[in-house]
Amino acid sequence: MSAMKIIRAAQGIDFNSIKTITQTTIWSIYPKYYPNGAVQFFSDYHSDERIKTDIGSGRVFLIEGEEAIIGTVTIIDNEINRLFVLPDYQGKGYGRALMDFAEEMIGRNYDHIILDASLPGKQMYIKRSYVVKNTT
Repeated sequence: MSAMKIIRAAQGIDFNSIKTITQTTIWSIYPKYYPNGAVQFFSDYHSDERIKTDIGSGRVFLIEGEEAIIGTVTIIDNEINRLFVLPDYQGKGYGRALMDFAEEMIGRNYDHIILDASLPGKQMYIKRSYVVKNTT
């Protein structure tokens, strides 16, 4: 990330950008890790209704690049959800900036963070010293 990027709360007008980031990332990256049925599950899970509800509740944040919104994270209490960065911008520090932001926000009120990691994000979380727990 060359310059400081802006992270801000999402507004209703940002819905289409957040949906595009979420669905583009799922359908571009997840097929490398999961069978089609699982990719469809993730796509359906991050439905328009869920995204809109989270935006309306002030839980969704986004990061802006030079010309567009390129990443998003949803914070619900002490849980990090829906952290996605458009594939063309991955590996450039935007995901790290969103994680730093989410951790700082959660750390104001909680002493631990919960997240459900998908396989594509698992290594990033392990590098950040998150502990893998199987809840099955």
